[in-house]
Amino acid sequence: MEPPRGFWASLWNFICFLPYFVGLLILGFIKGIILFPFVCLIMTIGISGIILGLWPIHVFYTCYCILSTKQFGPALKVLLCLCTAVITILWPLVGITSSVLGGAAYGLLAPMFATFQAVEEGKTDKLYHCICDGIWDTVEGSFTVIRDFMDVCYHSYFSIMDDLRVEGKYYEIRILYLPLALIIGVLGAMVDLPVISIIAFCKSPYMLFKGWHRLFQDCIGREGPFLETICVPFAGLAILLWPLAVVGAVLGSMVSSIFLGAYAAVIVYQECSIWFGLCYIVASLSIYDEYSNDVLDMPEGSCFPRPQYTKKAPSRTSSSSTSFSRPSSFKKAPSRTTSLSAPMIELKPLELANSLFEECQRHGEIMVSEGIITLKDIEDAKNKKGSGKVISIGLPAYCLLQALLRSIKANSTGILLSDNTEITTSNKPKDKFFDWFLNPLLIIKDQIKADNLSEAEEEYLGKLVLLSSDPERLKNSNISPPPESERRRAELDALARRLQGITKSISRYPTFRRRFDDSMEIILQELANKNGEHTKSSSSRPQTVPRSKSMFARVFSQKSFKSRTDNPGSDQEAQVVVERDVEIG
Repeated sequence: MEPPRGFWASLWNFICFLPYFVGLLILGFIKGIILFPFVCLIMTIGISGIILGLWPIHVFYTCYCILSTKQFGPALKVLLCLCTAVITILWPLVGITSSVLGGAAYGLLAPMFATFQAVEEGKTDKLYHCICDGIWDTVEGSFTVIRDFMDVCYHSYFSIMDDLRVEGKYYEIRILYLPLALIIGVLGAMVDLPVISIIAFCKSPYMLFKGWHRLFQDCIGREGPFLETICVPFAGLAILLWPLAVVGAVLGSMVSSIFLGAYAAVIVYQECSIWFGLCYIVASLSIYDEYSNDVLDMPEGSCFPRPQYTKKAPSRTSSSSTSFSRPSSFKKAPSRTTSLSAPMIELKPLELANSLFEECQRHGEIMVSEGIITLKDIEDAKNKKGSGKVISIGLPAYCLLQALLRSIKANSTGILLSDNTEITTSNKPKDKFFDWFLNPLLIIKDQIKADNLSEAEEEYLGKLVLLSSDPERLKNSNISPPPESERRRAELDALARRLQGITKSISRYPTFRRRFDDSMEIILQELANKNGEHTKSSSSRPQTVPRSKSMFARVFSQKSFKSRTDNPGSDQEAQVVVERDVEIG
């Protein structure tokens, strides 16, 4: 909705909205008070049980992987074992404490969010939803959090540790530079802590009054965080609690200054020079001063010098980017109303995840019906053994490949999903998670486009992406022969490895395992229904081979047709071929 124009109209709109907002806030708070003890108890018991149950396994397997890997040298192994010993000792205490605080916060805030979401535009019977929404959903959400936490502690943890045991680049520490780096790091923390604390304390009054001015301006004009109904309670609390936010910013600056100064130890170790470490200590003060000026919209620059602290001279672009300078167009905060004059659809993270899992389900059904993926693969993926990587890694990577090929053929600047939704750098979700994976996928798309792959090479690349985790099946597969050029095969192998690596990283994040298991259950259920229908109708009507949607179906159909025309054989052999095609369909 459009905010009102003019001061008096804005003030009257704010006065009328205030009782409405207070009523929703009180109702949501009452639901949160009732629910949060139960939700806190559920999450505390569930998460604490997972932490304590897997803690001995985590301790043993972490030490085993560090000591058995060939990527680390002896000195680095000893140092990592000492560090992991401290982490593993503190992990149960920190994890259980976080589960209590997180469960209480989730049980209190989730019903409040749901109460404000119930009055959004497009919903009917808002009174009923205001009262009922956020009650059972919060309880279900607590169990979902426990399930995702279990997947991270079990599946993601072992996936990361297994990669550690794979041979890769060798790392070792230079023991002679450790004492020097430690001394410079302590010196940097001792210098940065008092100086940065003074800078933060001097800029805190400016932050206090500037924040209040902006929040009151948005509150009266119903702009910024006050435009969306669900954000109003938290924006109102921000006005009252803004002084605490300023105090927290000062304390945060004081704590971060310790780590910012201690980073001088890393500079000494990397550059093998004490002088560069001392230069960094001076430059870190300038870095913080310039960054805080940009955050508070103060004049650019710093009164502290900024000497060079690396052997490699920074380029012009990198030096300008690290100076935290801002364009003139950003010196004035953009108005929320002007940004709505040309609306742009911003994709939600759940929509992208739903599209990926729908693609996995669709391609999985087709490949199982064609015999490319077997039921054993699905069971092994659920049990995390054998050929399960064909499903858990190969199938999502294959779906990503199809999305990239679809985008290339449509000449899209981003990634085109199966429902014609285009993901670009402008409408992508703001989560940092998507920056980590969207940009590499766009680079891979440009590489595939530059290679100008033929149809046979696309099929071979799809086979590599899907089956490269099972070398025996990849070798015996008859799907699309490899290119004759060794250079071409190496390029396709590199693309397949990168796609599988990105997919493997995505699979370690929460919700992936749960959502993927749900997709596999749907595939198994539909296959069971189809098999039941085939057994009932096979004796009453002839079977025909449907036209498949996947790129592998053409290859299988062509090979079956060729075998029937070149080697007709006996009637019994022909019957076997027909029965195999029926099973494929």
